[in-house]
Amino acid sequence: MIKFWNDYPAFIEELNEVKSIIKQNIKSRESILEESISPMLENGGKMLRPAFLILASRFGECDLDKIHNIAAVIEMLHMATLIHDDIIDDAEIRRGCDTVQFKHGKDYAVYVGDFLFCQCFNMLAKYDYHMENLRDISKALTKICMGEITQYNLRYGKNASLRNYIRIISGKTAALFAISFYVGAHEANCHESITNSLGKIGYNAGMAFQIIDDILDFNGNTKKLGKSALRDLQKGYYTLPLIYALQNDKDGKLKKLLDSQCLTELEIDEILLLVNKYDGINKAKAVADRYTEKAINRIEKLPDCEAKRIIKASVSKLLNREY
Repeated sequence: MIKFWNDYPAFIEELNEVKSIIKQNIKSRESILEESISPMLENGGKMLRPAFLILASRFGECDLDKIHNIAAVIEMLHMATLIHDDIIDDAEIRRGCDTVQFKHGKDYAVYVGDFLFCQCFNMLAKYDYHMENLRDISKALTKICMGEITQYNLRYGKNASLRNYIRIISGKTAALFAISFYVGAHEANCHESITNSLGKIGYNAGMAFQIIDDILDFNGNTKKLGKSALRDLQKGYYTLPLIYALQNDKDGKLKKLLDSQCLTELEIDEILLLVNKYDGINKAKAVADRYTEKAINRIEKLPDCEAKRIIKASVSKLLNREY
């Protein structure tokens, strides 16, 4: 987090306040709960969603304590979904450290994720938030679940297509980005047009973020990513670089390799070569560019202020990241 927001030391202080709120709300008489969640909070993580929520609130007037609390809620919801994702994916590394499920087992990890969800409800009850925002957060969580379910049902190339891929990532990733921007603006009583525009910025930024994340799964490395590279491929999830590469797989070589549901290291290496050879990476990057351009164009139309400049710089930075 510190590295990503390094150019804005005052803003880092606000994000540290959000982290402090999270720390306060993961305390329990069962000390192992805090011990298992804290490494995930402290190691890596750009805290994008709470950051964007806070930045969106700067376009209006708000109670900072109230905003920091709901920003913490958004990050905790995100953490809970990641813990549950790691159970499904049997992941060993997250944010550069052992996952909860790897260190403590799947059963315990389910309870830790559930605990975070429950704490979020308690935190939302602490302040008088707009009822519409509470409904929209609930809807965003539903979209995340539906995106994950759709992705699971389409494993190993079942109906792999650009349309289905967009449907999946608009739920599993873009929904929480969009609601972060929207809720921050709405709680700050921004004009409806600004609030809606910020929500759309969040959606487009989230789409670009996920596509880049999927590209990095093919050409990143575990140390930089802070999680296991090639996880999607190994689990049978066909992401955009692979979908585009398959469109150019005229001789069926790539498809034949993918027919195996237990890939060897040599087969994975060959798949990586073919995805690049068949232009899957470049075509996926072009789609990410388009979503980023949509986000930047909307950012340009926002009222001029420091928050606008930070949002623009950070969204641009996300597109060019290597981790």
